[in-house]
Amino acid sequence: MLVSLLDQRLRRDAVQLAVWAAAAALLTYGSAFGVADTFGTDEERRSLLALALANPVILLFRGLPSGAEEGAFLIFLILPFLCLMIAIMAGFLAVRHTRAEEETERADLVSATPAARTLPLIATCIHGVIACVLFAVAVALALMATGLPASGAATTGLALLATGLAFFSLGAFWAQLVRSSRAANSLTVAVLLTTFLLAGIGNALGTPSDDLTRMQSSPLTWASPFGWAENVRPFADDDLRPLVPGVVVAALLIGAAALIHSRRDVGAGVVEARAARAEAGALLSTPWGLAWRLSAGSVVAWAIGAAVVGGLSTSLGSVVGEMATDNPAVAEILRRIAAQGSMDQGVLVTFYVMVGVLASCFGVQTVQRARQEEIHGTAEPTLATPVHRSTWLAAFLVAAVCGILVIVASAVAASAIALAVTGGESDRLRDAIVSGAGQVAAASVFVVLTAVVFTLLPRATIASGWALVVAAAALALFGTIFGLDEALIQLSPFAAVPTPDGDGIDPGGVWALATVVLVGGVTALTLMRRRELAPAG
Repeated sequence: MLVSLLDQRLRRDAVQLAVWAAAAALLTYGSAFGVADTFGTDEERRSLLALALANPVILLFRGLPSGAEEGAFLIFLILPFLCLMIAIMAGFLAVRHTRAEEETERADLVSATPAARTLPLIATCIHGVIACVLFAVAVALALMATGLPASGAATTGLALLATGLAFFSLGAFWAQLVRSSRAANSLTVAVLLTTFLLAGIGNALGTPSDDLTRMQSSPLTWASPFGWAENVRPFADDDLRPLVPGVVVAALLIGAAALIHSRRDVGAGVVEARAARAEAGALLSTPWGLAWRLSAGSVVAWAIGAAVVGGLSTSLGSVVGEMATDNPAVAEILRRIAAQGSMDQGVLVTFYVMVGVLASCFGVQTVQRARQEEIHGTAEPTLATPVHRSTWLAAFLVAAVCGILVIVASAVAASAIALAVTGGESDRLRDAIVSGAGQVAAASVFVVLTAVVFTLLPRATIASGWALVVAAAALALFGTIFGLDEALIQLSPFAAVPTPDGDGIDPGGVWALATVVLVGGVTALTLMRRRELAPAG
């Protein structure tokens, strides 16, 4: 019975896991050659590391410097992003095969068999381990394929494995505490982003070496799974001891999840849902209000994250820009990002790419809620009223775009406040507005693309939505660093947006983005008119 349950999970996630592993391997392999081309000499690598250690803000979004050797330098640039990928994959997988199964009542059917309630959880844990191992092995093989030492590649794989298992266990734990998969996923992402930021701040507060090629992270880093992975220092120290806390945390969380699972009723949670009002308010009398109500909570969370990034873009961007003038390689990267603009414009644009990623995550999440409403059967009562299917989907699209506007506006407002506090140049506010407006267009592209997938291939909605955002973010954030062709980088909506260009504006691919949004939106709504509900696929 255990083998059958495990086989069912592997078959169900086969394509999704293959995509995650392939994306990680391609990112690793491509980055290695990009680093060799852009930072091919020891002097160039040392120059960038010195810049990073002299300006710790850079460490907020990169890894832990561990030396100027090619392998250690590559890991400094990409390990946090790889950890982020495996954490998202593992956390969502745990929730999908536990709490989501209970919501769709499939767990009840399995419980009625000899498998009872224990074997499905065991099968899910084994499945999670296999998924994390597959991801870690793919990255290790990609590193070895570039000619880097096998020992460092294996250490990198183990660091990723420990990170994945930690977040898998976290997702499984939240799935036992709360009554909805949406809440469990949101809590997992909240912890993920918080610990990612803790690791970055901990690295930034660390102590640099005398030759400015290594950073000794501060104690704050040890409160984060990302910090544990980075302190392994692959291709430098290859020290596996920092992974011990991750293994311990994973074991404790899985043990706690198993204990709670054995004591609670199917469908119940330790934290009970808040009692709702007996009568709905006027907002919920229309599909537009309902879609916004379902999305309102997550808007606040994403807007707070965007405000932090927006504030950093103007309060710290000028400092990085000034230091970049002493480093030709970094200066060239920032110039490419900002078209023909100045250094500080290039840094601001980079920060606003991150704002665009956050806004896109919200937009994709909102369209995915339509799919979740369909799966859970709550869309059917709504469509049983005089609400047309295309109107119902349009409500989610409008809610997504409105939320994107709120998120980007919070970033621009934070940029303005930071400028007022630090006494920065007023022109930077104009640059923030231009960059923010461009990222609204980019985020809207992901909304309509996910909606098109939702109408054509409903079961692929969740996986494809996140895959599109991750792939585009990797191109925009890593493409210039690794020397990719400009035409390839421009395929990412985040990189094709209008940007500040000195005293003017480079329109970039704004008309192409607008066309995609318009055509994609019309296509999705037209297809939805002819599509039946597909709760099972």
